[in-house]
Amino acid sequence: MDKIAVLIPCYNEAKTIEKVVLDWRQALPEAVIYVYDNNSDDNTADIARRAGAIVRREYMQGKGNVIRRMFREVDALCYLMVDGDDTYSPEHAREMADKVLYHHVDMVIGDRLSSTYYVENKRPFHNMGNSLVRAMINTLFRTDIRDIMTGCRGFSYQFVKTFPVLSRGFEIETEMTIHAVDKNMQTGHVIVGYRDRPCGSMSKLNTFSDGIQVLKLIGKLFRNYKPDIFFSILAGALECAALGLFLPILIKFYRIQSVPNFPTLIVACFIALAGIVSFFSGLVLSSIAQKDRRDFEMRLIETDRYLKETYGQIREENKEPACGDQDD
Repeated sequence: MDKIAVLIPCYNEAKTIEKVVLDWRQALPEAVIYVYDNNSDDNTADIARRAGAIVRREYMQGKGNVIRRMFREVDALCYLMVDGDDTYSPEHAREMADKVLYHHVDMVIGDRLSSTYYVENKRPFHNMGNSLVRAMINTLFRTDIRDIMTGCRGFSYQFVKTFPVLSRGFEIETEMTIHAVDKNMQTGHVIVGYRDRPCGSMSKLNTFSDGIQVLKLIGKLFRNYKPDIFFSILAGALECAALGLFLPILIKFYRIQSVPNFPTLIVACFIALAGIVSFFSGLVLSSIAQKDRRDFEMRLIETDRYLKETYGQIREENKEPACGDQDD
């Protein structure tokens, strides 16, 4: 098992990958650098290999698929993930690793938005998208995450081995963030330097299509993780629609003592029934979600027990030294 593993997912990053590997190796000399090539048609893999990285390949296209492969194959006490486009400065790598190794942080978020992102990033719709996604998640999940879609993160062994990767593309960062919040895993923030891509390096993120995928994922995860709130809102909307159809009929009934719009009345009744079904569906699904959280806690305990039994000696060697044990 590695003490620190630096994970770099790549697709056509021949222009920048060598610098990224060398910079992160210099920042963390003890780390093992892994580059996962995602079907690049340039010489990204060869350049990374010559720079000293361990190069592996993921044949299923998409960043989410690459991260799934990395999390399954690499064992480490601390994982640092960074993009291969040389947009993230490694100067805060040590601080991120220390939070995982010595302060029990399960996910460290490299916060670009509190740093130079809005100055360096030249794509205005990306700026708006990041702000929109952050506001939505912090509102829906009642949290205070500073940067939702950053590609620079740190993870504990427990997070990596219990996180079910379902996303295939760039929405994976959003999925990881919401998973950590929902499962009450300890998160931390480190403000990291951000610089725009160098000339000739092209972003693989499509502002609109990938942005729509992220928004769809937020709605889907909100439904799955907060079904009581989601279905209560849906039930309320349905009941309001049913009431809007029913009130004119009721007023006419009091005036003429008959019901002139039976089809509308029937539709209103069905909508009201749908609202009632939606509300109770939310209650049932909320119980299932609560059971899933209990099961997840048990998986965390099992993962931690396995780590202690298998790699206990490594964990002891990597404990933060006490003040009295430090060299003068």
